Amino acid sequence: MLEMSGKKALVCACAVVVGCSATSTKDPASDPLACGTDAAHTACASPTQTAEYYAAKSSEYFDTMDYRVELEEWPPYGEQVARWEWPPWLKLTAFGRDNIEAADTLLQLYPSIVEDRDCRGFDTQPFGRCTVVFYYDDHEGLGCPIYEEFVFNDDGEITWIEAWSDLDGMRPTTADDPWSERDGAPRLSDRIPGLGTPTGAIDLDSDAMHAARADSDVDDFVVRANDWYPTWSAELAAAGDGMWAEGCGW
Repeated sequence: MLEMSGKKALVCACAVVVGCSATSTKDPASDPLACGTDAAHTACASPTQTAEYYAAKSSEYFDTMDYRVELEEWPPYGEQVARWEWPPWLKLTAFGRDNIEAADTLLQLYPSIVEDRDCRGFDTQPFGRCTVVFYYDDHEGLGCPIYEEFVFNDDGEITWIEAWSDLDGMRPTTADDPWSERDGAPRLSDRIPGLGTPTGAIDLDSDAMHAARADSDVDDFVVRANDWYPTWSAELAAAGDGMWAEGCGW
């Protein structure tokens, strides 16, 4: 798809950014969300910006992939921003501010426009959520519908981006819950220690992260974050062109 599922010619040498050490003094059994510690989960966070801010910054993210927009500055990415795209897309497609900016610069070689943007702000994480449709020059005007979420830290920086195909059987939303607000909605951001702290920093080596790796999706994220570019390249090579038809519903 999408942000980093482009042609194999899009190659970049990107360094993984690893965060500061995180420690927790609370017993995880007594507070599984670890609120108030360096391992806090997203449910611990409260908005520090307006809903309009979150909606606008989420929409600005798509400007980086819309060749009609003359980009004057990057969206407000956190230092360790991560982008996770659920299959058939390529899972971890960027880790770290420098990586995501380099990757999205290269996507200019694979031109697209992003239409039908509906971005909204919420008072619980993810504070930004959007539905959009991508149109790529190489796909003869066929639309690719995407649902995407954005976690923000207290400084209003984007620390986590999570994307799904907006198709039956793939999207996390339902007819009764079009913005995935229900308890237990299937998002990875809720399960990553550290995203609920004021900075949203992720420590791949913390005790909390080691414990969280009992979750197979969290473990997959950590494996990829520790070796981001090779794992992304392998995922791209394995996916083939079939991911477009599957992920876009063509």
